[in-house]
Amino acid sequence: MVSTDRFLAFAAMSLLVIVIPGPSVLFVIGRALALGRRAALASVLGNVMGSYALVVAVALGIGALVERSVTVFLVVKLAGAAYLVILGVQAFRHRKSMRASAMSAPVGPARGDLRTVADGFVVGITNPKGVVFFAAVLPQFVDHSAGQVPAQMLVLGLVPITIGLITDTLWGLGASAARDWFARSDRRLSMVGGAGGFAMIGLGVTVAATGRAD
Repeated sequence: MVSTDRFLAFAAMSLLVIVIPGPSVLFVIGRALALGRRAALASVLGNVMGSYALVVAVALGIGALVERSVTVFLVVKLAGAAYLVILGVQAFRHRKSMRASAMSAPVGPARGDLRTVADGFVVGITNPKGVVFFAAVLPQFVDHSAGQVPAQMLVLGLVPITIGLITDTLWGLGASAARDWFARSDRRLSMVGGAGGFAMIGLGVTVAATGRAD
């Protein structure tokens, strides 16, 4: 299906794009600082699921419509930006209660984890960087003469998803480790929680204000 040369070339391209921190990385860091390691890892999981949903959309031909239509692209971008701002505001508002939350077991951990995964999914599927990469770059590495184009895209899409899963997890673990040190003090934990909230708000504003190269 996918030749080794194309597979390796796409892997190299994906690595170059992913190592440059984008909305996904900054979102995971913000969640790690605001809510801790568990939330960061759940956010990573949701984020890669959302990103792979973009791959599926591209394989089905929907991604090309989003990437080519200025209006649709703008709607997707603003929806993701607004969601990031909402999450950031929530994290900032609840920064003073973080210590109590960290010391007590949540009533519904499964539900909380699912909600966190869902948050990550929304951010992943509305990530402008992901939309452009998968819609504009991924198709270039498909061998149309070999047939089964959608299947090739689905296989190739696993490459950046795997790389992103590894790198985002490392970012999340690193940020949550820093948060653990701040957690020794109520005041420091409140400050880092507020910083995480501001980071997500700032990220949302940046995503909304950033255009695209046509």
